[in-house]
Parts: sequence; structure tokens; C-alpha cells
Amino acid sequence: MTEMIKVFLLGIIQGITEWLPISSTGHMLLFDELFPLKASPAFMSVFMVVIQLGSILAVVVLYFSKLWPFRKDRSEMKKSFTLWGKVLIASVPAAVAGLLFDDLIDSKLSTWPVIAAALIIYGVLYIVLEKKVNFRIRVRSLEEITPLDALKIGAFQMLALIPGTSRSGSTILGGIITGVSRPVVAEFSFFMAIPVMAGASLLRLVKSGLDFTMTEWVYLGAGSVVAFAVSLVVIRALVRYVREHDFSVFGIYRIILGVVVVLFFSFR
Repeated sequence: MTEMIKVFLLGIIQGITEWLPISSTGHMLLFDELFPLKASPAFMSVFMVVIQLGSILAVVVLYFSKLWPFRKDRSEMKKSFTLWGKVLIASVPAAVAGLLFDDLIDSKLSTWPVIAAALIIYGVLYIVLEKKVNFRIRVRSLEEITPLDALKIGAFQMLALIPGTSRSGSTILGGIITGVSRPVVAEFSFFMAIPVMAGASLLRLVKSGLDFTMTEWVYLGAGSVVAFAVSLVVIRALVRYVREHDFSVFGIYRIILGVVVVLFFSFR
């Protein structure tokens, strides 16, 4: 398998797993072990984070009308600025924790036992919360989300700093527990990804010193473009899915993947 094909496949995996609650980290880890890209570990650490920029751009393109605040209609302008205010509030917990514990996460938690445990534990939680607990829904539009709701959802997003957890899964389930309807919190989760993922990518790029070869820059660009294209499709599909279905099937998938990770690394 050529290196560029591996980059394309990694972009596809990123575009799919970033938005589905199944952990992009777990899938990236398995693929990299099976088909390692011929690049330094330092570059791969950057690559796995920076191609998220393609996924972020997909959110901006799909929801530009809601996110762009500078328009003539004052009421729409106010809605956009208010939405961004809530998004920024929701981003604070993960941003602070990420800055404080980034090195710890990289050195101690980015291991297959932690990822496998997170996959299985959260898979069980998805099934239990969806099938055994009924949460009262009181928020049915983005406008109804309060700053306190946003902060609570942001606290759940902080859990996703543990590799294998899933940022989208944590925030969507956190929103449901908080009382936000599934379709609304799914959209809000997409918006929350913009500052958090952009910040994480920028932090990783700064730490790297941008000391990449031309080939590595091509890998970053190609992976981001593929992640962008795939994300456009996956985001639309997830929005349709969450209107009528719960996360139980993702819980089952996570448990299976977690077991696969354990078996693969235990007996390779």
C-alpha cells in the first residue's frame, strides 16, 4: 500500500469517526498499527490532530448561515453572536484542561489499554443511558440553550480528552442528560468542535515548530482535504440519524472495537 493511499484512508477514517460517537483515536491507532505511515512519530502525532481542520471546515461550510454573524438583518446577527457566545462558554472546560494536561495525555494516556477501556466503558454507558434512563427534554432549539446548559455540555466535552472516549459522543450524551433534545445538541456539538479542534491543532503545530518536509506537508494537506469531503457526508447523515434513533448501536460497536483492540495488542 502506497503512503498516499494510507493518507487518504486516514482522512476517511477521521472524517467518519470524528462525528460518530465511536472514537477517532481508537480507529486511528488500529490503522496506524496495521498500516504504519512512513513518517516520524513526532510527525504522526501532529498529523493525527491537524487533519481535524478538514472536519472543522466541513461544519463551517454546512452551517455557514447560522455561524456567520456579520449580516444586515440585526435579529439574525444577534442570534449568531449569541450562539458563538454559548459555544465559547462550552469550550472553556476542555480548553483549560487541554492546556494543563496536554503533555500528560500524550505521554501517559495515549496507550492502547486506556483507549480500549474507554471504548468499552463508554460503550456500556451509551447502552445503559439510552435503554434504562429517560431524560426530560426541555430544550428544543439552539436559542433555548442557556449559558449554564452550554457550560454543562462543555464539562462533558472535557471527558473526551481521555483517548478513546469520543468528543461527539460525550457532548451529545451530556446534552441529553442536561435536557437538550438530541438533534439540537448534535448541532451544538458540531459548533463546539470548531474552537476546541482548531485550538488543539494550532497548539500541536506550534509545539512541532512547523519543521516538516515537503512530503509531510503534502500528507497534511491531502489528509485534511479528504477529511473535509467525508465529513460533509457524515455530518448530514448523523443529523438525520439522531432525529429518530438512539446511540445503542454505537455502544455495541464500541464494545466490539474495544475487545478487538485488546486482542490485537495482546496477541500481536
